[in-house]
Parts: sequence; structure tokens; C-alpha cells
Amino acid sequence: MLTLPPLSLYIHIPWCVQKCPYCDFNSHALKSDIDEQKYIEHLLSDLDSDIARFGITRALHSIFIGGGTPSLFSAPAIKLLLDGVKQRFADNPEIEITLEANPGTVEADKFKGFSDAGVNRLSVGVQSFASDKLIKLGRIHDSEQAIRAAEIANSCGVKSFNLDLMHGLENQTIEHALDDLRQAIALKPKHLSWYQLTIEPNTAFHSKPPKLPQDDTLWAIQEQGFELLAQAGYQQYEVSAFSQSEEFQSKHNINYWQNGDYLGIGCGAHGKITSVDENKIYRTVKVKHPKGYMDTERVHLDHLTQVSEAERPFEYMMNRLRLFKPFSLQDFERSTGLSAAHIHQQLRTAQNKQLLSEQQGQWQTTLLGRRYLNDLLELFI
Repeated sequence: MLTLPPLSLYIHIPWCVQKCPYCDFNSHALKSDIDEQKYIEHLLSDLDSDIARFGITRALHSIFIGGGTPSLFSAPAIKLLLDGVKQRFADNPEIEITLEANPGTVEADKFKGFSDAGVNRLSVGVQSFASDKLIKLGRIHDSEQAIRAAEIANSCGVKSFNLDLMHGLENQTIEHALDDLRQAIALKPKHLSWYQLTIEPNTAFHSKPPKLPQDDTLWAIQEQGFELLAQAGYQQYEVSAFSQSEEFQSKHNINYWQNGDYLGIGCGAHGKITSVDENKIYRTVKVKHPKGYMDTERVHLDHLTQVSEAERPFEYMMNRLRLFKPFSLQDFERSTGLSAAHIHQQLRTAQNKQLLSEQQGQWQTTLLGRRYLNDLLELFI
């Protein structure tokens, strides 16, 4: 039978100053001032609908405000939003509240206000410290602003901050990529997200692809970067996530990867909710475009679907195998409501291919499995 997992909340703020050419998220370039009050009213109405729809009585494990560029909102607006959310759930003094922020000077100056509003973790989207690379990526900040934003994040009162950094950029050499990483490490973030640029459908880069490094260069960047991070005391706990200690791992993202539940509110936000009584798993998708989302009807839900039993093994593995922490068959059963017999054959095949290893009932991706994660996941489709 299914077991009720922790519950997180994702809040989507869809506006950006401009759309980056690599971005496939639901984001929209600003064409006029944002009506913060109106959007927050819709977010809380959206939340109320989900609470009623699923009979939610649990406390929240974490909150993540993503986008878009949430730091375009004022600190008083973020406080209004978080106060409204907290009124609807039981108190959790250990809750992690993350806000994604742009390193532009105007947004960086708001960091102290966000901390005072209740945010205790910032995620700063640096992407690179090389100004020429930032221009190619369509970012609105330069390298000096990126460094300044990290310095402010380190001193504004939040418990932790994350730096988002890409590698494998256009015409990027191994040394240039490692220089970016060294600069990030020097700023002493408690957490680093370091990942390779990928070209996604429906992006400007997909229409006009940049000249990316060859595979052997990409692999060398990754291997040497992992070594550099380890030497600096960062522990890799997920495919692209590194923290100074377990204390500073992203609780919100771990809940995703461990197949936890999450409500998703805001334009195009996705959610996943477990119903133990019904032995069902539901997924929600909200209306994507801001205009449609904020219509007078206040009907925010676009799709409500069930995750079929046939889909559950792949969905479990797609998330869980991103984490380096081992999993047990009992965990699979609690998360999917299925017998472990559903995946015995696939597990043995993966073990024979040296993509998974097993010790005392604990299964884990091998180094080879991490390198060929997509091949591993295909076994569970």
C-alpha cells in the first residue's frame, strides 16, 4: 500500500526581464508592471482549491518559489505571499523556504528584505562568471554583479544559499569551465548546482544551436570539476547538486527525488499528490499563461490526471536514481503502492550491466550507471 510522504509547495512566478535562449521553463518577458497583489490573490485562491480538492491537513516540509524570476517581486509582496501560505498549514519551525533570485544589482539589493519576509534559502542563478558567456546565454547581469549577488546572499541573514552554474557552454574550454567553478567555490556558497547546458525543444538555442564542446571535452570538464568540488569539501548527493554538508542539502529537491508529494501553484505549475485511501497518485497542471491564469473565473486547474500503476516504476526510478543515497525495495513499495516483484527483472538486468549495485538490500547507481543514467532508466519503461 502507498504511504503518505512529506508534502512540499512549489510556487511559480512566471515573469522575467527577458527570455533566455536556453530556457524551456514557463517564463514570460515583462511587458508592463506586475500587479503583485492580484497575482498573490490568485496564488492563494489556487492553493485553497488544492487544499480542498485533496483534503490536505499535513504540515509543509518545504516551500520553493521559482520562475521565471521571483526576485522581481518586492520583499513586502513575498512576505504577503508567505504569510498567506503559513496561515493555511500547521506550523513547521524547520521548514525550508527557497526563493530563486537574479544576480542583477536591483534584485540583489532586495536579499535582506526577502530574508526578513521569511525566506531562509536563496538560489542565485549565476550560470557563469564570464561576461562573454553571460551575453551568449542572454543573461542581464555581468560577472561583477554575479559576484556581488553571491556576497550579499552570504551576509543577508538566510541560513543557506545556492549558486546555479552551467558548464559545457559555447566554445568553452576545460580550463574556462574550471575557472568558473573555482570562482563559485571562492564565494563559499553552502550549496552548488553545477550542471551541463542542454539544448531543449521550443527554445531559441534549439532553433539556432550554439557550438558546444565535444563529448570528450564535456567528460573531462565533469571529471575534473567533480575532483575540484570534492577537494573544496563539497559532497555530491545528486546528479548535479553539491553541498558543504548534509545540513545544507536542498530539502525541497530531495523531496522531489524521493517521490514526495508537492502542491504546485501558479502559472503552469505541476503538482503530485498521494491519496492513501484511494491507493492513487494524482498529478496536477495549472493554466500556463498569466492572462488565462488570472481570469475573473479563477479556475486555475488545467489538467488533473492519475499516475497509472504501469507508469509508477519508471516515475519512481526517474526521480530516485538521481540521488546517490541508496534505496530499498520497501521504499519502492511505499512510494508506488506496488510489489517489488514489478521491478525484480529490471533490477537484475541493471545489475548484470553494472549500472546498479546491491548490498544488504540497498540498491544504488554505480559510477557507470551515473554516466549512462538514461540507458539505466530505459530499463524501467
